[in-house]
Amino acid sequence: MADANGMRIFAVANQKGGVGKTTTTTSLGAALAEAGKRVLIVDLDPQGNATTGLGVDSHRFERSVYDVLLNDIPMVDIVEPTGFPNLFVAPATLDLAGVEQELTTVISRELRLKRALDSVEGDFDYIFIDCPPSLGLITINAFAAATDIMVPVQTEFYALEGLTQLRNIIELVRRNINPTLHISKVVLTMYDSRNTLAQDVAIEVRRHFPEELCNTKIPRTVRLAEAPSHGQPITTFDPTSRGAKAYRALAQEIMNG
Repeated sequence: MADANGMRIFAVANQKGGVGKTTTTTSLGAALAEAGKRVLIVDLDPQGNATTGLGVDSHRFERSVYDVLLNDIPMVDIVEPTGFPNLFVAPATLDLAGVEQELTTVISRELRLKRALDSVEGDFDYIFIDCPPSLGLITINAFAAATDIMVPVQTEFYALEGLTQLRNIIELVRRNINPTLHISKVVLTMYDSRNTLAQDVAIEVRRHFPEELCNTKIPRTVRLAEAPSHGQPITTFDPTSRGAKAYRALAQEIMNG
């Protein structure tokens, strides 16, 4: 459940692309919604994959996360239902690609998202922010707003590459903007238990994140890869698949704290 102060806000981040960040954001959000929690997905990636992966057409909006960050539009004004019970999205559009540059002259530019999310306090149990694969101003906005950081890690050779840089940015934000910020969950994605390398990477990640590493490992499956192109999270696209079961198990871990 949400913490004592209300909703939990997870920034889902890893500057390495292709680690299953968006899949984790949408699938875990959907699994929690299925369990009766009210969930908002905030799509901060200009590619808008979390938006389209939930079956929401990003071309039909006049307003998006871009307007929240730049034009002080209240978050509540851009939130869209996804067609799945309890699951909502704050959509991204291509406008977001230029927002880093446009924000540089804006006062309190790191706190734009935090202020916007303060306005929906109490409306949701969980908010998941799908961060872009970079550590720029958009991601710093996510870190400033978050109560938790979740890091999906692909079980491959360079899995931990770049995580030192991620930790440095988190430390910077923690010292200057958000004193309680921390990596609370690390999730292994694209895991193949038959693969020796995957097992070795799991051991290595546990050595670096003994408290944070989730017990649930997300398997590498074709169905998980297919779901977004059908505009559905895995929990509805193939409810009995290994991927759906894994994200439901991960949802239980999150709800159990």
